[in-house]
Amino acid sequence: MNLDFQLGDLRLFCVAARKSSFAATASELGVSPAYVSKRIALLERALGVQLFHRATRRVTVTLEGEQVYESAQRIFDGVDQMGETVAGGRQEPRGVLRITTSVRLGRLHIAPALSLLAQRYPRLDISLDAVDRRVDLLRENVDLDIRVGPVDESHLVAHRIAPSTKILCAAPSYLARRGMPQTLAELARHECLVLREGRLAFGVWQLDGPNGLEKVKVSGRLTSNNAEFVRGWAEDGHGILFQTSWDVHEALRCGQLVRVLGTHAQPADIWAASTVRLSQSAKVRACVAFLQAHLGEGGPKALPT
Repeated sequence: MNLDFQLGDLRLFCVAARKSSFAATASELGVSPAYVSKRIALLERALGVQLFHRATRRVTVTLEGEQVYESAQRIFDGVDQMGETVAGGRQEPRGVLRITTSVRLGRLHIAPALSLLAQRYPRLDISLDAVDRRVDLLRENVDLDIRVGPVDESHLVAHRIAPSTKILCAAPSYLARRGMPQTLAELARHECLVLREGRLAFGVWQLDGPNGLEKVKVSGRLTSNNAEFVRGWAEDGHGILFQTSWDVHEALRCGQLVRVLGTHAQPADIWAASTVRLSQSAKVRACVAFLQAHLGEGGPKALPT
């Protein structure tokens, strides 16, 4: 293996890996497909491995190519951080920004915001993965994990994105059949749609109200680990739902759901977790600031409460 290769060839390889096409890579970089093919071949010769499986219209990364791609991202992250240090925080956001978030939060709010972020910073490549689980940012090489609820990992840096709450609601048909609960304790006698959420106690709802913080043990015939499933069941009249205000905003607006015990709620702010401080990364700093302005209090797309 000869590690004396051009860093530009490694960047070209990363573009080709994302595009799965030498022609598309050439178009983006303003070079010929033949040039792309030649530089990839030189890089393969230097590393002593085949980076792509080649077909007529498409190329796919080999197992060795995937390993090289992951290593290359760490190299470029280091280069970007070095440039950020030298530039004293004035560097334009660039490079690959890897973000994870939950499926529904991503679809409703994060993906549309990142579309606008990409328009503002053309040198920024954004990778957004939807995952309904806790992400290991260090092991999975993720820059930002955007989540509902506080960041409790001591090794991560927390950035508050937007205020939000979890509220109780139900379909008018359910309330007509079972009645509107008047106290939190009455929920124990109702059908409640319980969401299984990882490390949280199953079937225990905790809310702030006129009497301070209260807990109630709830149960119901329908449970799931998917928030969209339980919200759909609530709209069908199967029981009382406990979900974030931004998640049920549209259903409340059109009357599919109505608020239950309106004086009770649970804080459920949106946070972003990162492994670096904002001063250390231009791309992380730009993304966090943009999401705060876009989704936070007073922003053009402020979340409903």
